[in-house]
Amino acid sequence: MDGNSSETKEKIFNTAIALFHTKGYKGTTIRAIAASAKVNSANISYYFKGKQGLLEACFIRFFEPYIACLEEEVQNLSEDGLKRAAFRILHFQSENHLLSRFVWREVTIDSQIVREILSTYFMKERYLLKKLVKAWCGPGIQAGKLNFLMIQLKSMLSMPYLNSQYIREVWGMQPEEPYFAEKYGKSVAEWLDSIRQNAGAQPEPLLLETAF
Repeated sequence: MDGNSSETKEKIFNTAIALFHTKGYKGTTIRAIAASAKVNSANISYYFKGKQGLLEACFIRFFEPYIACLEEEVQNLSEDGLKRAAFRILHFQSENHLLSRFVWREVTIDSQIVREILSTYFMKERYLLKKLVKAWCGPGIQAGKLNFLMIQLKSMLSMPYLNSQYIREVWGMQPEEPYFAEKYGKSVAEWLDSIRQNAGAQPEPLLLETAF
C-alpha cells in the first residue's frame, strides 16, 4: 500500500471512529463517513468491505495492542507486572479515548461479532489477567477471591473511558489527558497494594444493617 492509499485508509478509519462515537454504529451511514472524510463511498468498500468491516477494524485496532500489553507482561512475569500492565492500559486508552469509549460501549450489545470477541479476545484477556493477578497476590490468594478481583480490576481500568462524559461533566476531569491516566493509575496501584496485603486474609462476614 503506497503512502496516499495508507493516508486515505487512515482518514476513513479516524472519521468512522469520530462518527461512531457521537452517533453510534447504527446511526452512522457509509454516506456520512464518506462525506465527512471527503472520499468516495467506493473507497470504504475497497479498504474495509463496508461498515461491518470498519467495525471489525475498530475491534482489531483496540484489542490487538491491548492484549499484546498483557502478553508482554506475562512473558516477563514479575510481581510488578500487574501494575505495569494497568498503567500501560490506562495510557493506551487515554491516547485512544474515542476508540476506547466506542469499543467498550459496543461490546455491551449482544451481537454475532461481540460473541466472537468474547470467545477470542476476552477469554485471552481473562487467562492473562489471571496469571498477572496471581503473580501479584502470591500463593496466598484464595481461589474464591481471584475472579472477583479480576472483575473489579477490569472495571476500574475501563470505567473512566466507557463513561468519559460522566467523568467530564460530573467530576470535571479529562480522561483523555495523560495526567489523568497517571494520577488514576497511582490510585489503582494503591488499591492493588491493599489487595496484596489482604490476599490471604479470611473474608469477614457480611453484615447488612437496615436503617428506617
